[in-house]
Amino acid sequence: MFGIALRTLRKRTGSFVATFIALLFGTALVVGCAGLLESGITTAVAPQRLAEAPVVVTGAQSFQLPQDDPDAPRDPDDELDTQEATLPERMRLDPNLVSTLKKVPGVAEAVGDISFPTTVAGDGVATTGHGWDSAALTPYRLDAGTPPGSGDVVLDRDTAERTGLTVGDRADVSARGDSTGFRVSGIAAPEAGNTPSTSALFFTGTDAERLSGNTGNVDAIGVLSQPGTNRAELSAAIESALAGTPATVLTGDERGLAEFPEAQDRSVDLISLSAVSGGMATAVAMFVVASTMTLSIQHRRRELALLRAIGATPGQARRMVIGETLVTALLAGALAVLPGILLGDRLFGQLTANGVVPQAMEYRQSWISVLSGAGAVLLAALLAAWVSGRRAAQSRPVDALTDAAIPRRWVTAFRVITAILCFGGGLALFIVTVAVMTGPVAASTAGPSVLLWAIGLAMISPGATRIAAAVLRPLLRLVTGAGGYLAVLNARSRVVLVASAVTPIMLAVGVTTANIYLQTTQDEMSERARTESLRADAVVNSAPSGLPADLLPKIQSLPGVAGASETADSRVFVVDPFEGTQDDEGFPALGLTGSGAAATTSIRLTEGDLADLTGNTVVLPSEYAKILGRGVGDTITLRMGDGSTEDVQVVGIADQSEDEDQRFLLPARLLAAHTTDGVATTILVRAERSTDPARLLTSVRQLTADQPGIAVSDRAAVLATQAEDQRTGAWVNYLMSAMITAYTVIAVANTLVMATARRRREFGLQRLTGSTRAQVMRMMGIEGVLVALIGILLGTVVAALGIMPFTLVASDSIMPSGPLWIYLTIVGIAGLLTLLATLAPTWSATRAAPVEATNDLS
Repeated sequence: MFGIALRTLRKRTGSFVATFIALLFGTALVVGCAGLLESGITTAVAPQRLAEAPVVVTGAQSFQLPQDDPDAPRDPDDELDTQEATLPERMRLDPNLVSTLKKVPGVAEAVGDISFPTTVAGDGVATTGHGWDSAALTPYRLDAGTPPGSGDVVLDRDTAERTGLTVGDRADVSARGDSTGFRVSGIAAPEAGNTPSTSALFFTGTDAERLSGNTGNVDAIGVLSQPGTNRAELSAAIESALAGTPATVLTGDERGLAEFPEAQDRSVDLISLSAVSGGMATAVAMFVVASTMTLSIQHRRRELALLRAIGATPGQARRMVIGETLVTALLAGALAVLPGILLGDRLFGQLTANGVVPQAMEYRQSWISVLSGAGAVLLAALLAAWVSGRRAAQSRPVDALTDAAIPRRWVTAFRVITAILCFGGGLALFIVTVAVMTGPVAASTAGPSVLLWAIGLAMISPGATRIAAAVLRPLLRLVTGAGGYLAVLNARSRVVLVASAVTPIMLAVGVTTANIYLQTTQDEMSERARTESLRADAVVNSAPSGLPADLLPKIQSLPGVAGASETADSRVFVVDPFEGTQDDEGFPALGLTGSGAAATTSIRLTEGDLADLTGNTVVLPSEYAKILGRGVGDTITLRMGDGSTEDVQVVGIADQSEDEDQRFLLPARLLAAHTTDGVATTILVRAERSTDPARLLTSVRQLTADQPGIAVSDRAAVLATQAEDQRTGAWVNYLMSAMITAYTVIAVANTLVMATARRRREFGLQRLTGSTRAQVMRMMGIEGVLVALIGILLGTVVAALGIMPFTLVASDSIMPSGPLWIYLTIVGIAGLLTLLATLAPTWSATRAAPVEATNDLS
């Protein structure tokens, strides 16, 4: 039967090409998404400044977050249920570990490294400060001058060339907002072929510690091995020596995480993005492939019945169908691997260019993700071939001599069960979104429901198509006359085949409309929240090196200032009391200055006073105050972003807008001290009512004019910048949606061309009975309009069911935010594509003489 399968493929190029296209593009799409997922999981970050060290030790950037109350009584054999959570800030190490590592056999040297943001006066490029000892970890070599002494700095070659500084010159270096003059003692350059992406400044260990603000801790420890030492054995020995300490041993490309700790946290975002988008892409691809395979086999029911009539058994016919599918899928899969890898790499490059993932992170795709992606599509194709082939192979031999080749039965146990499960899942997500979710997070449940509604409706599409055709029949007959009558008659008599053409249109319209309007609604929601929450008339943004510690009181003392507040952002985890609903990302935290928070933000308290937000205090969102069972005056324990814990007293309960993330509010200085940079990033300034905001803006700019790298913006400029950042994030979602939409568009064209082209015999019979070619074209044009209308109608229903719960949460409306032209464009493209994919193959199929067309038994 496999030999017959190969011969039939050669004879049936139309069906082969249609199936091949669906498999080729589907496999490429899934393989590309699998590559993104693998890149997020592996988090490959090649070391740059620490490249010379074969082993690098850092603080553990993850910890086990309890999912059960640790203090609750439990059976001794029951293990505590936990999940791994990632710290958003750098966790630093005890410097005594350097001495511990120096004693490990095979270690030639262990060097403690600290990194802190710096800027050099006259240079707009961010640099990073380090102790001179860590220069050996790259390694850097002196091109000129000497190593630094107290009050000295060694510049790397790039910084020296940009600033024009040479040995002996004075360099004004800003760190943590304070500017200090240093003598340039030397110029250093990395060894050839190892150029870090960030420029470096080197100080003595004492000066580096003072500038960084570290209390003796180190960011990482680079380990240099003795000649001939086995790296795997050295790594194992170091892990043994560090047992019981909050340290992680990194080797290979993992060493880059010591230089770019944000990559660990951002990789989680990439995993989430690729899992959601890739999961939807995989589901769409598998669904389209299965639909194409089913349609292709339905078109061959007459041929399979003829095989039965000449003695083929159902098993032989089924094996032939599966053999054809296997050959086509293997060929398409093999050819799709390279395009899939290139697609994933291209998508990763776009994500990197737009700041979704760090520049230092690398795209990695192994044979595992390639085989997994290709195998998923192959499995979908074979499953569809087995199900459809089994049904077609059971055709009665007498069907070969009748018109029973047109399938009419569509209600099967598989369709019914799948539809019930999908509709049940979609309804459950609808209810959860409306009843439980708040704010932007509601999109996380509203989005996946779109696919469930689409698949569920696809399972009953023949029935839905019959109903829609009946509803549209009077309108079509009124507008188009006899042509409309024939089109509706064809649709009703061939409802299963028409539904096969309707389904991809429904999928394309539904998924595209839902994804775009979910994003536009989120954008409007976020913009409204930003506009309402920001009350500042002037915003001071720090240079890469941070804000000066004395800048806030200076601004507060300016005439006309109603209030000023520093801000900092991070995430925190609740340690005590136990909070079982927090996920591995913890809670967003916003740092504010208590004395200026009320004037510069729109945060409202139901209890307490924002002015009390000083020292070790916190203001809880009302929602989480109820969950934690804590109120004003109570104390809770938080794990900060760098892994340390702080006991904080509740001084207020905030009634935060549902449009925003529910944030914990802490004093800016407290929160900033537990961030990687250790300083506040922004100061919000509010003018008194009697003060012109423009005059205040000028006063703040004059005050900060001598501070390198500090920018002062008005409220409109800040909102515009935030909107641009929002558009960048939205662009990522649009990109992933466009990728899925492009595939569904290909599927629409592919399905319609295949469905129309195989009707050559029918068109020939019509022309033999008196119809002209123009009349056939007109009939098919009307039929294309009918198919498009039904697909658009069902797709709109799918989109509405997915969008509605989110819009109810976001704006108490069933209508999404966003311009109407988006929907009209989607509908217009779907309609135009349907007509083109219907009329083009019809024109091709009617070129032959009617008698020749009737000889086609396909």
